[in-house]
Amino acid sequence: MKIYTRKGDDGSTGLWYGGRVSKTHLRPEAYGAVDEAGAALGLCRAAAGADPELHADILRLQTDLFTAGAELATAPEAAGRLEDGVSKVTSEMVDRLEDEIDRYMDRVDLPPKFVIPGGSELSARLDVARTALRRAERRVVDLKAAGDLADDTVLWYVNRASDLLFAMARYADEPEPELFGGRDG
Repeated sequence: MKIYTRKGDDGSTGLWYGGRVSKTHLRPEAYGAVDEAGAALGLCRAAAGADPELHADILRLQTDLFTAGAELATAPEAAGRLEDGVSKVTSEMVDRLEDEIDRYMDRVDLPPKFVIPGGSELSARLDVARTALRRAERRVVDLKAAGDLADDTVLWYVNRASDLLFAMARYADEPEPELFGGRDG
């Protein structure tokens, strides 16, 4: 089986349920950024092998990001063909992220200042994935502003997912993360 089709040689890409758009269109920018965050999470999951809870939560997040990507790769007029939890993000998925954020944040003391990434290798990787997901969120906001987002739930999901990565990174930090401006300042 060949993985190349040559259809994108003109600078366009196919959408999930039909149609083509430029590879620079807001839609592939959004789902491409989600895909990038999922790949960054692969590095996190590989580094989280010693912590089965983090490993499992990262894998679930990666899987759910495929759901978000499928929804974002679908034109609004085809949104009715999406399946909840499989190719369409649900409010229950957002609620689950909030529960996970709370579970991690209940176990960390958040410093009163900005955290400098790098408290541990895993926390630094999680912060990189978080920033990739924040970029994806901005692209989804662009889709919404253009009137090209069928449902806001995917935006809520990406927002909470980046919050979860912040919480996971703080959990994965070494005992005391470095603070911007020093401890006294």
